[in-house]
Amino acid sequence: MTDDLRVRRALPGWGALALILGGLLAACSTSPRPILTDSGSVGVAEATGRHFMVATADPAASKAALAILRKGGSAVDAAIAAQAVLGLVEPQSSGIGGGAFLLHWDGVTRKLSALDGRETAPKNARPDLFLDEDGKPVDFLDAALSGRSVGVPGVLRVLELAHRREGRLPWADLFQPAIELAENGFAIPLQLADAIAGDPRLKDDPEARAYFFDAAGNPRGAGAILRNPAYAETLRAIAARGADAFYGGPIAQAILAEVNADGIQHMSAMDLLDYRARERGSLCRPYRAYAVCSMGPPTSGGIALLQILGILQNFDLAPLDPNGARAFHLIADASRLAFADRDRYVADADFARVPTAKLLEASYLKARAGQVRSDRTLGEARPGKFTDPMIVARASQRQLEPVSTTHFVIVDSAGDIVSMTSSIEMGFGSHRMVGGFLLNNQLTDFSFLPAAGGRLVANRIEPGKRPRSSMAPTIVFDQDNDPVIALGSPGGPNIIGYVTQALVEMIDWGRSPGAAAAAPHILNRNGPTLVEAGTSALDLRDALEALGHDVEERNLKSGLNIVQFKDGAMIGASDPRRDGIALGE
Repeated sequence: MTDDLRVRRALPGWGALALILGGLLAACSTSPRPILTDSGSVGVAEATGRHFMVATADPAASKAALAILRKGGSAVDAAIAAQAVLGLVEPQSSGIGGGAFLLHWDGVTRKLSALDGRETAPKNARPDLFLDEDGKPVDFLDAALSGRSVGVPGVLRVLELAHRREGRLPWADLFQPAIELAENGFAIPLQLADAIAGDPRLKDDPEARAYFFDAAGNPRGAGAILRNPAYAETLRAIAARGADAFYGGPIAQAILAEVNADGIQHMSAMDLLDYRARERGSLCRPYRAYAVCSMGPPTSGGIALLQILGILQNFDLAPLDPNGARAFHLIADASRLAFADRDRYVADADFARVPTAKLLEASYLKARAGQVRSDRTLGEARPGKFTDPMIVARASQRQLEPVSTTHFVIVDSAGDIVSMTSSIEMGFGSHRMVGGFLLNNQLTDFSFLPAAGGRLVANRIEPGKRPRSSMAPTIVFDQDNDPVIALGSPGGPNIIGYVTQALVEMIDWGRSPGAAAAAPHILNRNGPTLVEAGTSALDLRDALEALGHDVEERNLKSGLNIVQFKDGAMIGASDPRRDGIALGE
């Protein structure tokens, strides 16, 4: 079945870590927090355009992508330029040392493609990778900042695959904006400055210390000019010789030396040379009058997003107060149910039997919706039960997932869309820097425990396996199979809640991209109900607690980038919680 048919049939009518994370959150708390007025209006700038649109997490990346589009480049061409710049100006969130999921809509062929550039576990990785000699999980921070946390990077291979199919401009030209910026220098953005200042372990790596801190060991502040000639040299090699320059030769040797510096031969040259990006089937399911499409495993983001919406499909949210407790009570409890299933069943489908179709069946989700009460929270949800013994033999295993990552949306003049989420996992990844870029620590997204209660964990570590993610790049289509919304967000497991809420804000309550991006967050991951600090969402604490919710105030730092297609034009918006901007023409 083609991806185009998948879309059509989905449419109605077609069927110690606390130190680092605490420091980062404290640093980020100085960022402005949006508060909705009674009318739902917000002061978030929106861009409009009829030819193309860009929304990324940083102005330099948005400008680089827009310049490529003006030269006749495709959305994929612009995505490559944006990612190269983001790896420079937002290195705490993503880069060529990490992985990505890319959703692509071809405006001419009307085909939806889902490309998987997720990192893989090296061939030497074993289920006990993060266990001590007594068989107990090691401290998360010790694991995250070690070479054994590094997965084989996938960003360049997935971008190469996309460019081979959809590129219009020469590969080499797409890295020039980032090369020039790295050589000439850029003013450190507020988000990067906050992240440096809030991370006490970043200076442990010699290259990172020399780059992010001054000679006295003080963190470089916002507005200081930062140059990265090493990154420029790395990008020149990639521009000249393609992604092969990264996966072999001097760059690969430097990666291996850094990864294996702890004395453990964790990654080999063959791990890098053998890496392949994969095309996956996109997941599309109906919500109201639309089809919502996202990524499937190895990310859990698409399944969980579509489960939540599928449960909410059984409730009429439109008449509810969009600033009221009742609506967020329903969203929170639908999320509990989806996260219970996610924790039990979702992993890399090449290694685990993921019951994707069953999890997304309308009848199953209707039954799950029957557990949601209007007058009381259901509390901790249990995963659904299936009869396949190969499925129920995989036990739940909750895993700490730091909140980082980036997302961008790009639309070109032909109507092609890229909705891409990219990450190096924790802020600054493994804190290991080579060639001017940081290496990921994505293998900590695996369950540290390979089994629990005598049952295997679906998301256990295995050689060549891709760790479960929460990334959820999304494109929404109307009944004519035309795109109406493209969006996504960073935020670790909170991504699922951020994207869900933005879609409800726009589809059920008719809010604009800017209002949806800025709306105060309330979400649930099958635990306490998290309410965004410093926003009007706190006004709902008493009402939610009266419904039985255990409410916790958190700095919920989303980074939504949204493009809406409306009346022949595009409206773009970038989350005010970060440094991003939308640009259109």
